[in-house]
Amino acid sequence: MLVNATNMLVKAREEGYAVGHFNINNLEWTKAVLETAEENRSPVILGVSEGAGKYMGGFLTVAQMVKAMVESMNITVPVALHLDHGSYEGTKACIEAGFSSVMFDGSKYAIEENLAKTKELVELSHSLGISIEAEVGAIGGEEDGVVGDGELADPEECAKITALGIDFLAAGIGNIHGKYPENWKGLNFDVLEKIKDATGSIPLVLHGGTGIPADMVKKAISLGVAKINVNTECQLAFAAATREYILAGKDLESKGYDPRKLLAPGVSAIKATVAEKMQLFGSVGKV
Repeated sequence: MLVNATNMLVKAREEGYAVGHFNINNLEWTKAVLETAEENRSPVILGVSEGAGKYMGGFLTVAQMVKAMVESMNITVPVALHLDHGSYEGTKACIEAGFSSVMFDGSKYAIEENLAKTKELVELSHSLGISIEAEVGAIGGEEDGVVGDGELADPEECAKITALGIDFLAAGIGNIHGKYPENWKGLNFDVLEKIKDATGSIPLVLHGGTGIPADMVKKAISLGVAKINVNTECQLAFAAATREYILAGKDLESKGYDPRKLLAPGVSAIKATVAEKMQLFGSVGKV
C-alpha cells in the first residue's frame, strides 16, 4: 500500500536525515528502487515527471503498476508515489489517478498566482489524504522542457506558500537539474538558513541531487532538508552499464539480447546508486 510522504519527511526532519526521491522511468527502474529500499529498510519516494508518466502510458498506468509491484514484491517499507514538477493540470490528473503525493510547481507564475493555484491544490489533495509539495524560486537546469536558472528563493515568499498548509517545500538555493557545470557556485547555505527560519519546521526539499558533494548534502540536511531528489545519476549509471554490456558483445552471446539479460547490468547499477544515496542521506534502517 502506498502512503503519502508527510509522515516519513516529518520524521526525517526531526531525526536529522533525508528520504531519497528517485525518479522512475519504467518497470525495471521501479523494481530496482523498490528492491533497494526494502533491502536497506529505508522509506522511499518514487518520483514521476509528467514526461515519464506519458512515456509509461499515462498516470493511471503508473499508479496501478506501482501499487501492484509494492504488493506482489511484498514491500514492507513506506513507499510514496509522487508527481515531480507537476503542472496545474498534471497535478489534478495525478490526484485523480491515485498518486499518494504530488508536487505542484508554480514557480513559473508570479507569486500571487502561484499562491492561488497552490492553495486550491492543497485543499484538493488534503481532502483525499494526499501530500503536496510546492516550489518557490525555479530550480536550475532543465526538467521536461522547463528551464530554470538556479534562482535563489525569497524567504518571505517561502513563508507565504508554507502558510497555505503545504506538506513540504522546494526552494531554489542554487541547485540545478542534470549535471553540474564546472563553474557551479555551490549551494547557498545563507539563503537556506533564512528559508529554514522563515518556514518553521516544514521539511525542505533539495532538487537536483545528482553531483552535489557529500559535505554539502549533509550540511543541507542539518538545515532542514528532508527530501533529496535524484534522477540524472541513476540514468547515467544505467546508461554506462548498458553500454559496457553491449560494447563487450554480451548481447550477441547465447540469448544475451533477451531484455531481461540486456537490462540487468543497468538495473544493478541503479540499485548500487540508490543504495549509495540512501547511505549518504542517512535513511537506511529508518522505518
